[in-house]
Amino acid sequence: MTKFIIRSLTLVFAMAAFIMTATAHEQTHGDLVLHHAWARATPGGAKTGAAYVRIENHGMQADKLIGAAADIAAKVEIHNMSMENEVMVMKPAGDLEIPAHGTVELKPHGLHIMLMGLKQPLKEGDTFPVTLTFEKAGPVDLQVVVEATDSTGTGHDGPEDGEEHTH
Repeated sequence: MTKFIIRSLTLVFAMAAFIMTATAHEQTHGDLVLHHAWARATPGGAKTGAAYVRIENHGMQADKLIGAAADIAAKVEIHNMSMENEVMVMKPAGDLEIPAHGTVELKPHGLHIMLMGLKQPLKEGDTFPVTLTFEKAGPVDLQVVVEATDSTGTGHDGPEDGEEHTH
């Protein structure tokens, strides 16, 4: 009987920890819900990294992501990665519309938060703040969780974040 109670309590605590972790990765700001802000760990000496997040707009009007900032990097921009003539191209995306009742996912191999001039490596298990600025919702402070170098975060494979690229 005692073993049953201990197992049951262990299961309850594990489920509570999972729910708290899942909730910590979701943030609501007005009509926007931001899910699981994450980045991959970078190798030592890497000068670039990337962060990812899924943004849902539950509002009746579109909003725009118009800027990003983070103390961990000298420069932060929203970038898009695409294939052009069989060559991978990465460039600034400009303002990013979040449609009414729509979702935009910043993920590997697509839109992402580009961290340029990293002041320190992104180490697995660490967190760092990023401020996203929206046209209507204003600034939103996110805590980005650094995951393993081979992490797929939201289930998508992607490039190594420590790779250098030029514009």
